[in-house]
Amino acid sequence: MVDVTDATFATAVVERSKTVPVIVDLWAPWCGPCKTLGPMLEAAVAATGGRVELAKVNVDENPAVAQAFQVQSIPAVFAFVDGKGVGGFIGGKPEAEIIHFVAKLVPQVDEIALLLEAGDEASLRKAVELDPTRVDAVVALAALLIESDRPEDGSELLLPLLPNEAAEELLRRAAAVLDTLGGRFVEVEEEFSTLLVNVKSDETARTRCVQLLDSLPPTDPRTISLRKSLTSRLY
Repeated sequence: MVDVTDATFATAVVERSKTVPVIVDLWAPWCGPCKTLGPMLEAAVAATGGRVELAKVNVDENPAVAQAFQVQSIPAVFAFVDGKGVGGFIGGKPEAEIIHFVAKLVPQVDEIALLLEAGDEASLRKAVELDPTRVDAVVALAALLIESDRPEDGSELLLPLLPNEAAEELLRRAAAVLDTLGGRFVEVEEEFSTLLVNVKSDETARTRCVQLLDSLPPTDPRTISLRKSLTSRLY
């Protein structure tokens, strides 16, 4: 990563891009979304092992670059290859999209490996979407879902992989999580039913009901049913 100024832009970006793709990140210290996008962009570029470079431009200190790009809002990101602009985007993006933007500049980079390194659910789902046969991607996504109290979703991904040692181990973990969740739901439903009687007039009961719901997997049909019961009782 290099900080680029109005004076060095032509050399550090345009000329340099004739040797290696260069991504330009237009940002400012006061820009909230820039603080989120910047680290993700830096990580994605670093993961290419030097096959892509990142140029950071503080638009407050370097207005000529911002004017050249005619940007009206930041963050703004542009890519240069062979001395020419080859695309970009304005505003924040999910990490999976940032990785894809960087990886397509160097086709030999293993985009799925970059997505696996990111490790968030959106990135892992993108990895599986790109190649459903990549066992490491499927296992990583399944593991994340199981650890997020969504063992059914994780198990569904794993079953087609059998026989596979990693899948079998995760399926055993999913079964254990299901048992734990089953006991938790029984306890929550008992307390929830008691609270529901007075929930409309008792603020403490309402608060506790919300806490109980937040402790359960949000997409589980049982959680959705309890949430509907609370809503119907309140409204």
